[in-house]
Amino acid sequence: MKIREVSKLIPSIEAVYVVPFTETEIEFQGNEKPWTELLDYSINKTIFAQLPFDHPLYILYSSGTTGLPKSIVHGAGGCLLKHLTEHRYHSDINPGDRVFYFTTCGWMMWNWLVSSLASGATIILYDGAPTFPDTGRMWELIDDHQITHFGTSPKYLGAVNKAGYSPKKNNQLNSLKAILSTGSPLPGNLFSWIYEEVAYVPVMSIAGGTDLAGCFMGGNPNLPVYSEELQCKSLGMNTLAYDAAGNSVECQKGELVCATPFPSMPIYFWKDYDGEIYHGAYFEKFPGVWTHGDFIEITERGGVIVYGRSDTVLNPGGVRIGTSEIYRPVEEMSEIVDSLVVAQSWGNDVRIVLFVVLNKGIILDDELISKIKATIRSDATTRHIPSRILEIQDVPRTISGKKVEKAVLQTIKGERVENISALANPESLSIIADLREELKK
Repeated sequence: MKIREVSKLIPSIEAVYVVPFTETEIEFQGNEKPWTELLDYSINKTIFAQLPFDHPLYILYSSGTTGLPKSIVHGAGGCLLKHLTEHRYHSDINPGDRVFYFTTCGWMMWNWLVSSLASGATIILYDGAPTFPDTGRMWELIDDHQITHFGTSPKYLGAVNKAGYSPKKNNQLNSLKAILSTGSPLPGNLFSWIYEEVAYVPVMSIAGGTDLAGCFMGGNPNLPVYSEELQCKSLGMNTLAYDAAGNSVECQKGELVCATPFPSMPIYFWKDYDGEIYHGAYFEKFPGVWTHGDFIEITERGGVIVYGRSDTVLNPGGVRIGTSEIYRPVEEMSEIVDSLVVAQSWGNDVRIVLFVVLNKGIILDDELISKIKATIRSDATTRHIPSRILEIQDVPRTISGKKVEKAVLQTIKGERVENISALANPESLSIIADLREELKK
């Protein structure tokens, strides 16, 4: 196990407690002990050290592919406060609730999930593919374990929708209190699908990041749900949208910023001794103001619409277009499984290039290309229509499931993708590379 290798390199680790699979026998080695021993107060006489509020708790790694990952050190007190407000107030997690979030240990949602224990909730852990042995596996867990809060991603919800599976027709789902979604913007058709085919419970689309180990915007059990909107700004977060001049704007697209400090700001970056990397990551664009790198709109209701990463914004003819404005209509099409869009430099401007993954048996012919363009035009504007539409077999994604538009753009340009280890499917970039000649046309 990799944890054994890591443990040997850190002499200060006195014990490693192992949470086993239910039917797996483990041969404990060295300082490894069973999880049950930690919970048995008759055996475990550990006296926990009293530590400062901002004592280092986690080192989390950003998942970007365009440079070395940021080694983000989070403090114990700040993370706990942030998670408690998000769990108790925003998500309505209470003692006795049972919380599930489909996540890997490498994504910050794992840390977010584990903190649910501080609210007196039980957490449900799952290791494996979400659609094995069939599409209904995750939804069966809700009934099997009486899950109250079910957390997932738009990618998964979209896949279940396209598979034609109806969770409410195949399961009871009586325990469910809320559905949470993050990782990318939740499109409007999936809001509707959840209410029609899953359950009439709050749909909480939430957004934040590894950098804060929490959310800038999220759910609110006391507010109505509007399609494509995150219900409100998170408590303690002075979340604003800035225009290019640094003015706070509403009802128009802008850069996501947090104008004042918040509890779960990183305490430092690992080995960033003078703080230069930390400062450069968040505070250069608007001095003294945290700039997160997302493209958002704050609505007249106080909700928030997320359009995608601001560093992947498409800008044909000087018009700023968020990637989600194209993903939303395209991925609602039955012919399309997945998609990725970039702005390719073209002459003195840029052009929109759309890559699509097609359903089995579907061919990307002129008829389908015309249909895709017509769908985008109908849902958005003529400026959103791609100049090129090309087929690929798989969309490059990080291990946490996020699309990597910047890495694809680097590949198109023939540039080196530095942190390719952050990709779950690095081989997918080779398909993009094979299309370079085609993209010169």
